[in-house]
Amino acid sequence: MISERLAELGITLPAVAAPVAAYVPAVQVGNQVWTSGQLPFVEGALPATGQVGAEVTPEEAAGHARLCALNALAAIDALVGIDSIKRVVKVVGFVASAPDFHGQPQVINGASELVGEIFGEAGVHARSAVGVAELPLDSPVEVEVIVELHA
Repeated sequence: MISERLAELGITLPAVAAPVAAYVPAVQVGNQVWTSGQLPFVEGALPATGQVGAEVTPEEAAGHARLCALNALAAIDALVGIDSIKRVVKVVGFVASAPDFHGQPQVINGASELVGEIFGEAGVHARSAVGVAELPLDSPVEVEVIVELHA
């Protein structure tokens, strides 16, 4: 069970981040759950702001991507329960990038590696890592997750 694996890893899912606009954190469609873009909130606040490659280092940003993925899993857990996840289908990451920063894949590895730690083979997923000029609330990263549920 995923909840047991989280306990083994010493990972506690955070409270679901409150939406910052008119949307819900996650939606179930058939046997899938799609999360809204999750920012790296920690207890309702962003731990850093700015562009990666300027105000935020790539290593810091990878840690923030990990937080985004935890927030996405928390949204899924609140909607359907973490143990209902069969596999992770896709991770989409957005990186607020300084003009000369081109390491978006390494930043989003923070999210992908967390998913791999938790889900093992069921965490192998498709992925996009996209550089953008700016993200909501001046966040350095944002991550969406799509999962398949057990029948």
